[in-house]
Amino acid sequence: MRKRVCSSIFLLICLLFLCICIEAQTCTPSGKITGKKPPPGQCNNENNSNCCVEGKNYTIYKCSPPVSTHTNATLYLNSFQEGGDGGPPSECDNQYHSDDEPLVALSTGWYNEGSRCLKFINIHGNGRTVRAKVVDECDSTLGCDADHDYQPPCPNNIINASKAVWKALGVPESEWGEMDIYWSEWFPTYYTYKCQLVLA
Repeated sequence: MRKRVCSSIFLLICLLFLCICIEAQTCTPSGKITGKKPPPGQCNNENNSNCCVEGKNYTIYKCSPPVSTHTNATLYLNSFQEGGDGGPPSECDNQYHSDDEPLVALSTGWYNEGSRCLKFINIHGNGRTVRAKVVDECDSTLGCDADHDYQPPCPNNIINASKAVWKALGVPESEWGEMDIYWSEWFPTYYTYKCQLVLA
């Protein structure tokens, strides 16, 4: 009898864990915001950035698709320099950065309240892989205001990348702007080796 009860409890725990995992992977819109017309000269169009359209409804998200070893995303060109289309200084360190460094901004869900700040990710695209540092959030929850350079909220599945990332991926400059890629967490060799030892 005890074995049956234990088995039933174990099965119940497994089902509960599965439900929690499935729920955690669900990402639905959090609402909408209405676009406002940017004041003259207040929206930076560098790298073909969009400006908010007055009266247009934009979907917002507090989440992003689940992260795996092969997380699909759309890569966009972005400037992290002062005066660039990235807007204010980077969220992670409140600084501007050179576009000659391989840097990225992640959609809100992937940014995860800054838990990936100043860490590295691998970006896979165009048959190549590049390691880039996370320095900023691409806000999927807010937009169309001065704090966001009067640009719309970011989609929940994008990575904004500096010119250095696009160069490292070997994409011709005439094609910089938007590209389907996938990304994964980057772990130092030391930790990978340590995990292998533990698993062995």
